[in-house]
Amino acid sequence: MTLFGHALDLGPLWLTLQVAGIATAVLLVPGLAIAWWLAHWRSPLRAVVEAVVAIPLVLPPVVLGFYLLVFLNPQGVVTQFLHHLGYEGQLTFNKIGLVIGSVVYSLPFMVQPLLRAFESLPRNLLDAAATLRAGWWDRFFHVALPLSRGGLIVALTLTFAHTVGEFGVVLMLGGNIPGKTRVVSIDIYNHVEAMDYAQAHILSGLMLVFAVVVLTIVYGLYRRGESEPI
Repeated sequence: MTLFGHALDLGPLWLTLQVAGIATAVLLVPGLAIAWWLAHWRSPLRAVVEAVVAIPLVLPPVVLGFYLLVFLNPQGVVTQFLHHLGYEGQLTFNKIGLVIGSVVYSLPFMVQPLLRAFESLPRNLLDAAATLRAGWWDRFFHVALPLSRGGLIVALTLTFAHTVGEFGVVLMLGGNIPGKTRVVSIDIYNHVEAMDYAQAHILSGLMLVFAVVVLTIVYGLYRRGESEPI
């Protein structure tokens, strides 16, 4: 593909979108479960769990990627355990490693908006549903989740957009293998290292436009959802 007179390799961009989509889908179920649990769990240990979930927000991505590499490399504890169960592959320097790193790194971006949404739910509505003999699943899927759609939209979007922009974690777990693990952020870095600023500008501009468009659409939907009566 040619853009602004420059040949553009779409491979890293396509791989980035694939990893971001898979990581977002993988995080949805555990993100909902963790957020719901934290919203209704009253224990001194809640602060510890919240701190663990929020670690990727404060820990340098390279540090997080390093420790994931220690555990997930072919001689690591996790991989050796999976080998005992019959798994013959490896978890690093392939798409699996990229997805695992993305899931861990983007966990707080899925959990935090959902937690805020669940905490703001009117408790009387859930209690009223319970008095009408609505089971836990009915209360969650037909009352709590529709009322939390704004938080859900923000969580999905922030997780996807944040995963698209990853650099340190995916570099540590996936490396920089052309056509296999080179995502767009690493491709931009390579172009800058090679002083090919034209290609770096094109890719960076595409990512900037993507971020602005996605966030504008999502926050527009979120505000509209907030204004609708319950």
